[in-house]
Amino acid sequence: MNSSPPSSADKRLVWDLPVRLMHWTLALAVLGSWLTQELDGDYFNWHVRCGYVVLVVATVRVIWGFVGTRHARFGSFVRGPAAAWRYARAWLTSSGDESPRYVGHNPLGALAIVAMLAMLITQAVTGLFANDQIFSVGPLFGYVSPSTSDELTGIHKQLFDWLAAVIGLHIGASLLYLFWKRDNLIAPMLSGRKSAAVVPADEAISGSRVLSWLIAVALAAGSLYWLVQTAPEGSLSIF
Repeated sequence: MNSSPPSSADKRLVWDLPVRLMHWTLALAVLGSWLTQELDGDYFNWHVRCGYVVLVVATVRVIWGFVGTRHARFGSFVRGPAAAWRYARAWLTSSGDESPRYVGHNPLGALAIVAMLAMLITQAVTGLFANDQIFSVGPLFGYVSPSTSDELTGIHKQLFDWLAAVIGLHIGASLLYLFWKRDNLIAPMLSGRKSAAVVPADEAISGSRVLSWLIAVALAAGSLYWLVQTAPEGSLSIF
């Protein structure tokens, strides 16, 4: 007896729960960092806390890129600039349902993910040593000289503009996929599931390995907490 092909209504798990939680947590934390910086004043402590979240989550996402589930691993989707260029050409010259589709991240999206993670970690780390040249300093300010802190502050401020541009491109690309290519990339990042028509049964994941992820989060958060609490006098201890 022949089995019928999967319908578009059938869904298979692609994105594990940790990937989805980290994606949306980073989105909220970056937004919170920007808002608290714009509000300034009494919100500086919350700006620092948002930075902690960004650093911990982005770091764990990098770790998860090596030890996570199949489609969370960098080895499953990072293919280099040449592959990204071939994908971009095919994507631009195809229409609707004929556009190339991947179970996990496509080669072009992979470059954006790697770039955003690198920028987020750099942004958060430089913020730990930064100062506002008035009265506020970062949690690890005491580890560096004032001149080094000034240099890191400059990087921290300038990098955000580039980060905002990459995030804007990421959001714009998602909307293009949705409205032009009729490929909804947002819903799977909420539910974790994609249509079985594009996800072969042997490429679907069976679980999320949440316990392993929680251990990674605890180790990253604990390490940051220790660094902040043991920072030299003159640093700002906020948690």
